[in-house]
Amino acid sequence: MSQFTWFTGRGPALLESQLDRRIRLAGPAALDSTPLGEQRLVVLDLETSGFDMKRDQLLSIGAVVIEQGAIDLGQQFECTLQRLDHKVSASVLIHGIAPSEIANGVEPAEALLDFMEFLGDSPLLAFHAGFDQRMLGRALKQSLGHHLRHRFFDVAELAPLLCPQAKIPRGGLDDWIRYFGLQVQQRHHASADALATAELALILFSKARQQQLDSLPALDQRLASWRRRQRAHSL
Repeated sequence: MSQFTWFTGRGPALLESQLDRRIRLAGPAALDSTPLGEQRLVVLDLETSGFDMKRDQLLSIGAVVIEQGAIDLGQQFECTLQRLDHKVSASVLIHGIAPSEIANGVEPAEALLDFMEFLGDSPLLAFHAGFDQRMLGRALKQSLGHHLRHRFFDVAELAPLLCPQAKIPRGGLDDWIRYFGLQVQQRHHASADALATAELALILFSKARQQQLDSLPALDQRLASWRRRQRAHSL
């Protein structure tokens, strides 16, 4: 396979091998009535240079798979992206990624291709998923000229929807970890946070089944109603 660089219109310059891999990326599977316990779901967490979704950069991707109703520790993804123009900011105190790790990370197009191949056609779960969706989508567009179309489900929405008795309407991941008594050894590390989010998701799926919500479309429909009620109460 040739490794010549190809210029794709207004998009990024990619190697021929990268273009071939991009073409072969799986599109998202349609949501169907498959029970939650039989779904393959990819739980994602990102570390970034900050929280500005228009300017800050994706630095690290951590992901773990839920399949057949359990966390499959044999299917994990972890990667630090190379950012040669990265400037150290206060965010390093949160994510703890050393500048040397970023300088020696994986070239962004390669890292993102690796992740998208790991993802396959599976739906995604994340805590405060809107941020991860925007940052991942922006990185894919900038580095690969690829449009992210996979569905995201927000664990930060599922938790108060399924456990209103907790009275944590806008809680963070730490709030729900404490509520359910989860033992988490590390935080603010992409892989560790993805694993904690996956553990929380399994608890929430059990709560969902108790409420006769045993598929992603059923959860999606209930979430839509919940969001409408939240908006109405805020008016």
